[in-house]
Amino acid sequence: MADIKYEIKETLGELSESGKTWRKELNLISWNDKEAKYDIRDWSPEHEKMGKGVTLSKEELIKLKALLNEINL
Repeated sequence: MADIKYEIKETLGELSESGKTWRKELNLISWNDKEAKYDIRDWSPEHEKMGKGVTLSKEELIKLKALLNEINL
């Protein structure tokens, strides 16, 4: 399996922290030198390891925001 290259362009916020010090974060990330996208996933403290996550384009993030705004909590 080929190595995955990534660069965190901007950390937008932390959503939660697990007991093992990993954090679920929203970041703007460039994967394999491509255009940066919004990304939600778990990260180890120094961002050297990552868990599974979801990557969204700006348009998808806008749609997600609209859907979340419709939820009555």
